[in-house]
Amino acid sequence: MRFLQQFASALLLVAAGTAQAAASWGFDDASVTVIAKKAAEGGSKAKLSQKTPLAIPIALGSLDTLKVLLTAKDAGSAKRPHQAFLVLKEQASGLEAPFPLNVKENGKAVVQIVSQYETEDMREKPATSNPLTAMPARQSQKDIPVQLLLSAQPLKASVVIASFGATQGLNTPVFDVQITMDPSATPPSYTKPLRYGKQPDIHHIFRDGPKSPPKVVSLFFVLAVLATVPALFIGWALLGANVDHLTKALGTAPLSHATFFGSIVAMELVFLLYYTSWNLFQTVPVAGLVGLVAVFSGTKALGEVQSRRLAGQR
Repeated sequence: MRFLQQFASALLLVAAGTAQAAASWGFDDASVTVIAKKAAEGGSKAKLSQKTPLAIPIALGSLDTLKVLLTAKDAGSAKRPHQAFLVLKEQASGLEAPFPLNVKENGKAVVQIVSQYETEDMREKPATSNPLTAMPARQSQKDIPVQLLLSAQPLKASVVIASFGATQGLNTPVFDVQITMDPSATPPSYTKPLRYGKQPDIHHIFRDGPKSPPKVVSLFFVLAVLATVPALFIGWALLGANVDHLTKALGTAPLSHATFFGSIVAMELVFLLYYTSWNLFQTVPVAGLVGLVAVFSGTKALGEVQSRRLAGQR
């Protein structure tokens, strides 16, 4: 007996869990109506099912009004959901345009997409003051994006119903709609926006780096400098260069004179290396060090020369 009671309790729990898992939003008493502006042009009306969409696309002209009626149900009971939309989707790109349904407390919902040339206010005041469900019942075809209006294929219309709680929402296609533009009006223009993605390769052509002057020009200036060397020695000989004082100068301050002369030669070598292979970042530190040596050694060397000049030996 106890076993039967336990088995029955377990069976009831499984049944309750299955019923809760199967609970989902749906709709009933649904229909779609196309209302023509002129009664002579007629219209169309069809019933909607959440299981099977309409087989034939609905034709919607620029002067027509599309009206969808349905009753939202939560697990079979008529009830107002938190959100309910009629979504138009462009099948090629997947772009969607939602149109909210105005839902009452008893679950009855309606949405109208009126003509593009409708002049009255589309945003009529809803019957409820609840901001979560205060949706306009009338909207315009102007709210449909240009990409959808220019679509060559029929737009897929789906009903989306969902709310708070454990009840599963609903997103099901119900019909296709083919929007026909006004042939007398200027068709809307659309330029595809620039999106981030793979772009064509860009091949940069950089300017050539700085180069040395032609060898002919360099050789000309080298010869011009070398030509002044004999003239320098001739001038020393004519003006009296006191070459006989070289031994005395080196004997008095050998390190200063040798270092000063070596720093001058080293500086010329730095300039030669900069001209041939070094860059500026290699040249500046070495030139600064050589210049510092030339300043300290030259002070001592020129001081020795001045002492001989004051003694009347030059």
